[in-house]
Amino acid sequence: VIYKYQECVQGSGQNYRGTKSVTKSGSRCLSWDSPAVKRKLNNAWRSDALELGLGSHNNSLNRPAFRIFGGRQSDITDQPWQAAINVYQPRRRQHFHRCGGVLIDSCWVLSAATLDKADRLEVILGRTFRKQNSSSEQIFKVEKYWIHEKFDNETFDNDIALLKLKTDVGICAVNSPEVLPACLPEPGLVLPSWTECEISGLWKRQRIEVMSACGPMSAASQKCCLDAQLPPNMLCAGDTRGLDDACKGDSGGPLVCRNNDRMTLMGVISWGDGCGQRDKPGVYTRVTNYISWINGKIKANPVL
Repeated sequence: VIYKYQECVQGSGQNYRGTKSVTKSGSRCLSWDSPAVKRKLNNAWRSDALELGLGSHNNSLNRPAFRIFGGRQSDITDQPWQAAINVYQPRRRQHFHRCGGVLIDSCWVLSAATLDKADRLEVILGRTFRKQNSSSEQIFKVEKYWIHEKFDNETFDNDIALLKLKTDVGICAVNSPEVLPACLPEPGLVLPSWTECEISGLWKRQRIEVMSACGPMSAASQKCCLDAQLPPNMLCAGDTRGLDDACKGDSGGPLVCRNNDRMTLMGVISWGDGCGQRDKPGVYTRVTNYISWINGKIKANPVL
């Protein structure tokens, strides 16, 4: 077996930041919150542990594709379904950015599968700048969320989660120019080659949008996706020149594509090999494979 360089351990392995949790000999790695690693560089007690994906697990859930690379700054009205998911850190008594999300209905947000406890999460809609309040923003607590039952935290297969926003009045997000739900696709929808698509995310003080082509990709890009042995629940998309991509900070955000003059949610940002590398497109959870799962959760958990 030939492993990519990201999966290789250097030296003692104390600084390993890959996704594997079992050694070649079959031994399980220590969890990041194990007392044995409390004095090591990487541990769950670091102030930036959440951003680095360090917690009560023994692999790194900090995806290689977690922030927009390239692209242009844009206003939230260009992507009004973009959500920011923050997590509260009790020790520092404030919220920190965890990942992106996509509003799909008034009280429902899609995201990636790596989340913290529901009572620590907040969802911000309608904000262009991540750290700058806006009169158009709408902020919600999370009542509950569901991570897909078959999520694999090593391969990121089924990398999707559904969040239910908390409300006492039977409605959550109110439609406005800054806040609108993305359209869900029909199950099995396949778009034509070179469909116009966009990915978006929030990072530092700016919101960034990039243009992306859904395909056909170059032969090298297709080979890259095949080499990664992607399951059918994932799709590749990206600018094959390596100019636009998602990397650290945006997992869970939207890949929306034009379909009959409507921007339709085709993917959720999942992972990738580096940032903006030529012929190495980003990998997204294929939303068309989860319509029944999404609708089933919403129907079984009505907003009261």
